[in-house]
Amino acid sequence: MLNGARPFFTRLLTPVGEALARTPITPNMVTVTGTVGLSASVLWGYPTGHLFWGTLIATFFVFTDMLDGVLARIKGTSGKFGAFLDSTMDRVADASVFSGLAIWFVLGGHSRLMAAVSLFCLVAGALVSYVKARAEGLGTTANVGIAERPERMVLTFVVTGLWGLGVPYILPAGLWVLAVASVITLGQRIHAVHKGLAVKPAAEPPAEQTEPPAEQTEPGSAAAAHTIE
Repeated sequence: MLNGARPFFTRLLTPVGEALARTPITPNMVTVTGTVGLSASVLWGYPTGHLFWGTLIATFFVFTDMLDGVLARIKGTSGKFGAFLDSTMDRVADASVFSGLAIWFVLGGHSRLMAAVSLFCLVAGALVSYVKARAEGLGTTANVGIAERPERMVLTFVVTGLWGLGVPYILPAGLWVLAVASVITLGQRIHAVHKGLAVKPAAEPPAEQTEPPAEQTEPGSAAAAHTIE
């Protein structure tokens, strides 16, 4: 859903990308830096109860998820490894966010139930991403769902930041909504993969061998000796 906003942020970040393109900084450096910054901010802010400030700092680093792509396009260095690294760093960031929330619920939030819900959101989100990657490996797509990664991260950061400002009930409610939406998205993607693979034509049987059989070799010849060996 929020992927439609990417062109706006791309235009917004293009001047920054053009400035970075004149430096030795690479898109992969931006990707890793953004993930380290986001992970550090939430793993510091959430367990210690600084939910608003942790979210605010993490939001700044979220934009690097788009900046690395802008920089790669300007420098002309887009490649498969960059896409692989970006996807891997996304999983690290997700793990940091929901692990930080789970730790806070155990230490300061005094709710093991919500800690479990946080970890469930982490696992469900990982499964949603896995289904998409596996589908692409099978030659189909699974770009559907009401809660893709941008929606999940926006919802998580909004409810966590508002909870940090003192808005009651919003974080538990938001995580429950996210858990349900992630399960629905997982089902939507599994259905899309099943539908996509069902319409693919069956593989053609291997063509029959048309080459004439090899000539018989007389016993005692050099070729026969090689064959026996």
